[in-house]
Amino acid sequence: MSSPRFAAASAAQGSHDELLQRRYGESQPADTSDWNAALDAMLSHRSVRTYLPKPVPEGVLQLAIAAAQSAPTSSSLQAWSVVAVEDRDRRAQLEKLAGPNPQIVSAPLFLVWLADLSRLRGIASREGRTGEGLDYFESILLASIDAALAAQNALVALESLGLGTCYIGGIRNHPAEVAEMLGLPPEAFAVFGMTVGYPDPAVATEIKPRLPQSLVLHREHYQQAAPDADLQAYDDRMRAFQAGQAMATRGWTSVAASRIADTAALKGRDRLLETVRRMGFKVK
Repeated sequence: MSSPRFAAASAAQGSHDELLQRRYGESQPADTSDWNAALDAMLSHRSVRTYLPKPVPEGVLQLAIAAAQSAPTSSSLQAWSVVAVEDRDRRAQLEKLAGPNPQIVSAPLFLVWLADLSRLRGIASREGRTGEGLDYFESILLASIDAALAAQNALVALESLGLGTCYIGGIRNHPAEVAEMLGLPPEAFAVFGMTVGYPDPAVATEIKPRLPQSLVLHREHYQQAAPDADLQAYDDRMRAFQAGQAMATRGWTSVAASRIADTAALKGRDRLLETVRRMGFKVK
């Protein structure tokens, strides 16, 4: 007869394997013997677009920001900031600029993550330096990466506490207008937004399958040709996922090709470089 401990371990193993399968939409070979709560939170991620009318406690926001500030940051420059927007009218105005994303209005909290060079520029000035190093593309890239790393740490923390989230790239559709609405200083740019709230249990949201590891994990050198059979199989899994979520059934390759098809597909973001220059970034 198996012991209760063995039975519990076997049940946990099964749930871990099931979570991996849901993440890929198929069986995924992986050693789950070192599984932990952090992996549970990360592999369970799904974008949540329907929320309960329940505010996010201040303490939860503070914990999320502490997690964000625990992310790696290049040279410890910490070249990011975040604006927490709870006012419904302001969220509605932001939704008009970043829409259509109605979850910005329905979520009780909207976080706008910034690539922020303004703080460093001020420090350089106080130190009697020009801060010329901030004038190059490397610095805005560094700040954007810092913001992304911080935001992802916050997302994992929030989801581990039972909240739901959804990234909003549409905040880049009208960056100058967003900056004016939020009172951003020169050299601060909204990289993306994130809706936060308690998921509405009446709206089931399944884990969206990701590309198989054979298409993203390269060994020793880049694998130039993607296996067509793997892409086709992934398209089939995505269609099954879309059908289960009552979405239009289109393969991933079709959706991806449409998203990058032409300039119009960028929804105004083709002008980002000239816009950020008007917002004070030098970007040499």
